[in-house]
Amino acid sequence: MFFELLLAVYIGCAGFVAAGLIASFYQLVTNRPARFALESETLIRILATVAIVIFAGPFILMRNAIRGRRIEGRPIGWLVASTTIAGMWSMCSGVVVIQFALAIAYNVA
Repeated sequence: MFFELLLAVYIGCAGFVAAGLIASFYQLVTNRPARFALESETLIRILATVAIVIFAGPFILMRNAIRGRRIEGRPIGWLVASTTIAGMWSMCSGVVVIQFALAIAYNVA
């Protein structure tokens, strides 16, 4: 039971780290922070934006939740709910990231 809990925490952390890296890389390239918006006019850009939002979503959600708490004074329940959603989302994307890393390691070795 304890091993499964540690594994879930590890996978969630891997997903959140991947989200932070993707969001930071997006901000480095475009000079604006990643957000939940589709402002592209071509199909390729829309698909790229959707892919970025899928994997950078937990980071975007937590950034918005912390800013909402500090700047707008939203209730603490809002932050707890956002943290829970971001945690579950990080676990889901973490499974994809770990599977991708294991597939690369298997093919390289």
